Amino acid sequence: MSVDTPDLSLADVHEAIGATRPDQECLVFRDRRLTWADVQDRTRRLANHLIAQGHGCHTERSELDGHESGQDHLAIYLHNGNEYLEVMLGALKARVASLNVNYRYVAEELRYLLADSGATAVVVHSAFAPTLAEVLDDDTTIRTILQVRDESGNDLLPGAVWYEDALEQASPERPGVMWSPDDLYMLYTGGTTGMPKGVMWRNGDAMRACFGGSPTATTVDEFVAEANTGLRALIGPPFMHGAGHWIAFRTWLGGGTVFVPSVPERLDPDDVWSMIERERLDFLLIVGDAFARPLLDELDSTSEQRDLSSLAVILSGGAALSAPLKEEFLAHMPTLMVIDGLGSSEAGGQVSHVSAGGTASTGTFEMTPGNVVLSADLDAVLEPGSEEAGWLAKTGRLALGYLGDPDKTARTYPVVDGIRYAVPGDRARLLDDGAGGLGIIELHGRDSVTINSGGEKIFAEEVEAALKAHPSIYDCVVAGRPSERWGSEVVAVVRLRPGHTATDEELLGEAERHIARYKLPKAIIYVDEVVRSPSGKADYRWARSVATG
Repeated sequence: MSVDTPDLSLADVHEAIGATRPDQECLVFRDRRLTWADVQDRTRRLANHLIAQGHGCHTERSELDGHESGQDHLAIYLHNGNEYLEVMLGALKARVASLNVNYRYVAEELRYLLADSGATAVVVHSAFAPTLAEVLDDDTTIRTILQVRDESGNDLLPGAVWYEDALEQASPERPGVMWSPDDLYMLYTGGTTGMPKGVMWRNGDAMRACFGGSPTATTVDEFVAEANTGLRALIGPPFMHGAGHWIAFRTWLGGGTVFVPSVPERLDPDDVWSMIERERLDFLLIVGDAFARPLLDELDSTSEQRDLSSLAVILSGGAALSAPLKEEFLAHMPTLMVIDGLGSSEAGGQVSHVSAGGTASTGTFEMTPGNVVLSADLDAVLEPGSEEAGWLAKTGRLALGYLGDPDKTARTYPVVDGIRYAVPGDRARLLDDGAGGLGIIELHGRDSVTINSGGEKIFAEEVEAALKAHPSIYDCVVAGRPSERWGSEVVAVVRLRPGHTATDEELLGEAERHIARYKLPKAIIYVDEVVRSPSGKADYRWARSVATG
């Protein structure tokens, strides 16, 4: 760790905040309105159940390399609900590392994830029990299964225990282990451009770098003193996406209340807006255009006037939110603040961009301390105004690395001039802001989805943003396909808005206003639906298959 702020455990901090407001609401899902005392009780019971099953920490962090774990791992195979966050916090209190599971995985993908993570426990919604049953064979490392009842009505898996029964039978006392800031918060990447990998964070670092905990608090009491935001936050995306974890725990670290949509299986715009109106919520987390467009369509389609005056902030994390959609939000709610949050599983939160007062833009961010742009060869820190396109990087509190993969860990966390950086793969230029500041980041997009066409690097996300400026486009993903002339060529996979029409020439004409002609798609393929992950992120493997099909 390369920072001077003392280490604190997330479990200790959460319990200390809860002790100051035991009867206030902490977590709300459907008819469950859990107080801070309720959440403490339920997470302690879960921790004690796991400890009784032999799960915990078996090798301390000081004896391990960055890509190694000395803890048992618990796979969270759930839809959103109060149980998801309870499991994350309860596992931490048992010194067990939880990890997120993409609930859309088929059996083969699930088998890979459980094997790669070495998970020894799983908490699963009954709806997913049949898929889990397919992979529970002699090779599995799973030895504890807790099953959460749901509307599917599926039977209890052999050897499993109902989640609520396990909690009811466990002790509510503080678990008899010493909570440590070294214990892991593990986040599996989405795998939309490659195989999922487990990014490992010390929870003491994640609490500040991912969850927005106080960067200056040196004691638990100081953390408690700063827990005064009173935020009432609605988490739109699935918790299997890191942004959901981050904002939920950020809300708790501010002493606020986390709300979970009543319809967790999919985005239900009416449910989202109704909850904001009914509960007087002030913060909404979404993931880019895939969430924004249906939410805006709902506002446009109803003649009923909703009272959304309580909503102060919409934060988009995990995917870009295009400027035209920001402008639509601001037209509906002129006092709203729309924030693009840029971060990654490997680096935590990095930079942000705020749109307010009726003006909106996208693609640029103010540089902040701890973030830099490294040269293309990863051998120097670029100065503001440099013409070179480099890599957005971060130093300070960073993840330890990728579980079981020392080579990928070394590539993603290079040491430059004696300083360790996280380089998640975002290409960027550092512009001079002309005001004596740290500069402006011009974000180009992930290198993993960069298209090399005729010797020029074309960033998929830049082309997507240019096309989405056309009002007829509902959604768009850009991919490359082989080309005899160019090596690779740009292809746009487009879904038009219902009732709208547009020709290729019209879409290209709009895009040409925003990007150079050589970046324009060589072909446009129209589809009824653009496939994305449950979190709203683009599935570039699917897009490439459509482009080359």
